[in-house]
Amino acid sequence: MKFPDGFLWGAATAAHQVEGGNANNDWWAWEQTPGHIKHGDKSTIACDWWRGERYRGDFDLAQSFHQNAHRLSVEWSRIEPREGEWNADAFAFYRRVLSALLERGMTPLVTLHHFTNPLWLRAQGAWETEAVVPLFGRFATRVAQELGDLCDFWITFNEPMVYTYTGYVNAKWPPGKSDFGLAMRVLTNVLRGHAVAYHAIHRVQPHARVGLAHNILAFKPANQIRR
Repeated sequence: MKFPDGFLWGAATAAHQVEGGNANNDWWAWEQTPGHIKHGDKSTIACDWWRGERYRGDFDLAQSFHQNAHRLSVEWSRIEPREGEWNADAFAFYRRVLSALLERGMTPLVTLHHFTNPLWLRAQGAWETEAVVPLFGRFATRVAQELGDLCDFWITFNEPMVYTYTGYVNAKWPPGKSDFGLAMRVLTNVLRGHAVAYHAIHRVQPHARVGLAHNILAFKPANQIRR
């Protein structure tokens, strides 16, 4: 088996997993309630990308494993800390991150939503209401305008089914609700948001490649038949 020339091999990170200090999103707030996270763990400085800019060492490590691509997410709550207010420092940070990948010959892929919502958006109901759809489209437009010269690959939403199920069916993630009807409404709005973001990015960057990231479940039968 031979993979085609130019095939992208890489790994993925989420902003909340690696940046640290994302105190303005709903996952950070979720972590503060005892019982939500095993052993009471909190993200705190995470991998120290934001403050210590340690992404450079992580990219060096990935490159040493012969990875030629990396998917990362941008944190909505950093970029738009309050509704309609854009943070130039956040865009400058993400430009440094993407430039670090390009300097190492690695192709960046940017995810717009990787499970976290700004607190101001959470206060409005986030993906439970259709009002989120144009807000997400506006966010996608601004990110593409600011970072599009450094990235051609975009993921609008990471694992919509995981976000919907764990947040609105089994209630293990924020907002911790268990309501199947509400879950279907959330999923519908996520798909609408994907469509709006897809077109928003292409209006800024017509050649962009835009998609969703789907989760994969591997099932192993309880009784295996051997022949």
